[in-house]
Amino acid sequence: MLTITDSAQEYLTELLSKQDDALGVRVFINQPGTPRAETCIAYCRDGDVKDDDVEKKFEKITAWLEGRSVPFLEDALVDYAKDRMGGQLTIKAPNAKMPRVDEDSPIEDRINYVLYNEVNPALASHGGEVSLVEVTEDEYAVLRFGGGCQGCSAVSITLKDGVEKTLLEQLPQLKGVRDMTDHSDRSNAFY
Repeated sequence: MLTITDSAQEYLTELLSKQDDALGVRVFINQPGTPRAETCIAYCRDGDVKDDDVEKKFEKITAWLEGRSVPFLEDALVDYAKDRMGGQLTIKAPNAKMPRVDEDSPIEDRINYVLYNEVNPALASHGGEVSLVEVTEDEYAVLRFGGGCQGCSAVSITLKDGVEKTLLEQLPQLKGVRDMTDHSDRSNAFY
């Protein structure tokens, strides 16, 4: 689970003391399980705490961990080091981009794992990539292609015979995939 060092707790306590309505901090990851994952710390105020958040009390502060981010925050470390310029708060979350997925992981995490570890390396040879936009209630993965795949004349073949086939083999609960990419822009398309 997340560790916040004593020096980071002291620094965050000082920041929190300057906020009238802050309860503590909220830690979450934007775009967890993807190469674009970013670990974030924000003030946590009344109304910010969600039902699935995990409350973690430290010696000097309280942190609320976004429920969906918890698996990605495994082994994460928040530290503060003083330097000549004042100091720097650092967050290291080694599992933010590569989740520990298993059968119990959310379907979005499992789809991202397959996309970023199996599908995108193959698409990269053509300068392309695909990312998950959402999973619909009727169990379809909505995808967006980018790079050389956007506007490519073979994208429908790639979608059905490559991406969809790979995802359905590993995640049989999915009904299929849908593409929401605007393929009219062919400026970077692979031909």
